[in-house]
Formats: sequence, structure tokens, C-alpha cells
Amino acid sequence: MGYRRFFALAALAGLGGCVSPVGMQPHVAPASPVFDPVAFFAGKTHGTGVLHVIASKPRQTDVVGYGTSPSPEAITLDQQVRQGDAAATHRTWHLHRIAPGRYVGTLTDAIGPVTAESAGAELIIRFTMRHGLKVVQHLYLQSGGRTAVNTMTVRKWGIVVARLDERIERI
Repeated sequence: MGYRRFFALAALAGLGGCVSPVGMQPHVAPASPVFDPVAFFAGKTHGTGVLHVIASKPRQTDVVGYGTSPSPEAITLDQQVRQGDAAATHRTWHLHRIAPGRYVGTLTDAIGPVTAESAGAELIIRFTMRHGLKVVQHLYLQSGGRTAVNTMTVRKWGIVVARLDERIERI
């Protein structure tokens, strides 16, 4: 049970809030608008999705976020994360732009730095968690710029141990 819970928490460590249903391909918006995480996550966001952890039943996720931008180059995102019927947990992201389309920062669930790179409507986030869990998130900004589709994959020794599909909306 310890590893199950750990993998579940690991999978929830991403910026995600909501994902498209499993099996649906995200609609990638044209090259514009550009995915700027500082602009997208400023204010309130809400995400819902499905978490798939190896050897476990799929679980619904619900993430409410509130982002503040201390400067045009940085974002602090506080999130309340609920998985199934469990009590909500809190996590905080800090990201700042280091070059056009490139960001670094921290996450309460991560060990070491969080990196993010924006290419057109896609944002790719990478970080490592305890026990060698490697997390990669692909967020796709949708037409209109108010919704993003997030697919997060968690690997251990190169093997996928968890996947989160979610949809995040600016409120």
C-alpha cells in the first residue's frame, strides 16, 4: 500500500488540473497562441482528470489552483489536490522564465529543479520525485487560450508506473 500511495501522489505532482478522457487524443491548437505558463496559471484554475496507477483502479482527480505572478517572468501556483474520496493535499509550484520559452523552478513534490519548455501551444514539464520517479507532463493549450489538456507520465527505471489525463480550465 505504501508504494501504491506513493505512485498515486507522484502522478498527481504535475501542474495538471484536468485531462481529456483516456483514449481521446488532445486537440493541439495551431502554433498560436503560445503556451505561456505565467499567463495561463495566473488567477484561478480548475482541473479534473483520471489517474491510472499500475496495479490499481483508475481514480478521479480534482485540482483547484490559484496562481500569483510576482513579476511578468514568474508564477507561484498553489494547488489543492483531491484524489478520489481522499482528503485534499496541498502543493506549491514556483516557476520563472530564464529565456524565451524556457522556465525553471521548484515543486513541493519534486527533488531538484523543475524544468519547462514551451514550443508553440505545447508546454513540456520535467522533474524527478523521491525514489527515482521521473515525471514528464505534456500540456497543450487549446484554441481560445482558456483550456489546456495535460498528459502526465510517471516512470520508474524507464517503466511507466502512472499516467494522468486531465483537462485544466481557467476560471
